[in-house]
Amino acid sequence: MQLRWDGDVNPAKLGIMVCGHGSRNRKAVAEFAQLTTGLGRLLPRHPLAYGYLEFAHPVIPSGLDRLRSAGVAQVVAVPGMLFAAGHVKNDIPALLNRYSAATGLSISYGRELGMDARMVRAAAARITAALPPEARDAQGVAMRQDTLLVVVGRGSRDPDANGNMAKITRMLVEGLGLGWGETCYAGVTFPQVEDCLRRATGLGYRRIVVFPYFLFSGVLVSRIHRAVDCVAADHPPLDIRKAAYLNDHPLVLDTFRARAQEALEGDNAMNCALCKYRIQVLGFENEYGAPQSSHHHHHEGLGKACNLCDGDCTGACEDDVKAKTHYH
Repeated sequence: MQLRWDGDVNPAKLGIMVCGHGSRNRKAVAEFAQLTTGLGRLLPRHPLAYGYLEFAHPVIPSGLDRLRSAGVAQVVAVPGMLFAAGHVKNDIPALLNRYSAATGLSISYGRELGMDARMVRAAAARITAALPPEARDAQGVAMRQDTLLVVVGRGSRDPDANGNMAKITRMLVEGLGLGWGETCYAGVTFPQVEDCLRRATGLGYRRIVVFPYFLFSGVLVSRIHRAVDCVAADHPPLDIRKAAYLNDHPLVLDTFRARAQEALEGDNAMNCALCKYRIQVLGFENEYGAPQSSHHHHHEGLGKACNLCDGDCTGACEDDVKAKTHYH
């Protein structure tokens, strides 16, 4: 498969750049690389590279250098992030603009994965895999009203991104026929995971499924799992289950491919209806009209991979990271 190219340029001269945030956790970095490999299999005729904003190598400019070395004439840069907050709206485009101005490379910027039916179905598949075989009604529809779903997002200082997380929860609860749903966040905003879970235990549901709406592993997923274990230990009769995060589900890869195609066709506009930089959102009026800039240029590639755990993050690094360096 190749992206549709309307001009006369050889498709091999169109490069794909996947822009990630970066993590100190080696498993998270490996999973990001694995996802880009899967995307490369969907687009085998196009040179593909990836890079990170911070905490890991290669950084985004290094990935762009690699594409230039491969002789690409145009790059489609896709943010490897679920929702549009500061990284998608400011940090990545500011970095891409600086690189394009310095090198002359033409870069088209795609939108985030965002609200997409494919992403909802990928999430539903992860949740369904965590559920037991369910009873069905006379029409063969699964009966799941005894299950409460807790969806955990990363959390942001952007209310639009946090609101989209709540919308994902509602679509999953209604789509899967679950009894109830709660949305919480692993950082930055409220409610936090453990507070949300403790409230959920009092709602009278037989089962709680906790789903991290994350692409990859890392310290925040570890934080979620530790909160689940803590609450489950205090409520042994409750069936509290952990669903797997999204990772490289085929529908996630297909959404990435679609975002690259949109950017190439110029149909890549974000939904800015509630963007705090475009309109005066209640409580965030002072950020209206703020210039697009990045605070990551002095953090690119910062730090070494964490050596406190192999594979899944245990959370042992959190206090160390908070004490020593840039921390969200």
